[in-house]
Amino acid sequence: MSDLVSEQSAPSSQGAPSASAERGAPGDTGFARLAMVTIDCADPVALAAFYGELLGWETRHVDEHFAILDNPEGGSPLGFGRVKGYRPEPWTEPDGSKHFHLDFYVDDLEESTAKALALGATQPAYQHGRTLKVLIDPAGHPFGLAPLE
Repeated sequence: MSDLVSEQSAPSSQGAPSASAERGAPGDTGFARLAMVTIDCADPVALAAFYGELLGWETRHVDEHFAILDNPEGGSPLGFGRVKGYRPEPWTEPDGSKHFHLDFYVDDLEESTAKALALGATQPAYQHGRTLKVLIDPAGHPFGLAPLE
């Protein structure tokens, strides 16, 4: 064991473990890891196809009730689950509500917006007025495209 590791995990001079030993590795303050983000929808097959094309991610699993896209960078996958009676949130108005949204970096905002619209996204009239372009996926969820600058 290295001196650094043994110093971090050794009790302090008062006999209590050091703060870093209680937390574990630096920055490791949680006790859970994100397994997957799952998006509710009426048609998981169609929504997985949309996001698979948008992100260039491969489909791990797909059936009429659930679909999973694998993150090729090794991060958490993206899931899509069928919800009976699903209704999209009314976010297209400035005072509309939303439960979540996804933001994506893109190299070219104009080109990426056009590609997302061609895949079936729509562009609401209301925009934040920032660099972020807000679009709505085919199931009615808002998502943002932002230039990677």
